[in-house]
Amino acid sequence: MIPAKFDYVRPSSLDEAVRALAEGGEDAKVIAGGQSLLPLLRLRLVFPDLVVDIGSLAELRGVTDQGDSLVVGARTTHYQLVHDPLVAEHCGLLAQAAATVADPAVRHRGTLGGSLAHADPAGDLPAVIRALDATLLVSGPGGQREIAAGDFFADYLTTALEPGEILTGIRVRKLGPDWGYRYEKFHRTAQAWAIVGVAALVRRSDGHVAEARVGLTNMGPVPVRAAAVEAAAAGAPASQEALHAAAAAADEGTQPPADLHGAPDYRRHLARVLTGRALVAAAGV
Repeated sequence: MIPAKFDYVRPSSLDEAVRALAEGGEDAKVIAGGQSLLPLLRLRLVFPDLVVDIGSLAELRGVTDQGDSLVVGARTTHYQLVHDPLVAEHCGLLAQAAATVADPAVRHRGTLGGSLAHADPAGDLPAVIRALDATLLVSGPGGQREIAAGDFFADYLTTALEPGEILTGIRVRKLGPDWGYRYEKFHRTAQAWAIVGVAALVRRSDGHVAEARVGLTNMGPVPVRAAAVEAAAAGAPASQEALHAAAAAADEGTQPPADLHGAPDYRRHLARVLTGRALVAAAGV
């Protein structure tokens, strides 16, 4: 289909983009790689008066080492996440999950910031960002602010971004050598959305799990932290039996959707199975 009529601007700086977005009001949208917004425009599911194209803002692209953390620009593509040496060394879960997104064409165009701002709970990277306890960096008419990943996703396709604000980057703490990770995903075809996905991080110490973090994809209107699993795994032996036992609580507190791809009970079962696999792989046992 052909999108409805809208005005279009392509700012040359972040400040200019913020001003344009603020002047456009609530009916203005940001576009970067276009992999989230363009399908909505073509299907006429959104009707913006103004589209602000930040695709030329080099300042929002790339990965920066900030000592104990990495800052990833919002315009960094999935392909760049997969192949960036800093991400591979210090935050491998992000690279591993990005490699499962859609197909090569989408990974070359789609951006980390676009995926997070779109806030689709079936997207792979929102749950990963939650498991990483990341901080999202935002610029708007009132200046810059930071939003914890747990506070960023407000509801289905809804974030804590205020009108006129642009997601500019994501800060993640580096994972030390005692952390293992795994992203497990079940989907019908390679290009399809995840029916369920699990982002798992495990820190081992003296043969036990010192800490575990688990983010769930497509198990509610927002990406979910599996708090019951994390509590059950902490302090448990780093064994397959103990980790699978902890994973039995993966669906606690979730609200899995019902659609053509799976009923809620089916997704609950998948969450338990995939969480067990992800924890075992992350723990290296």
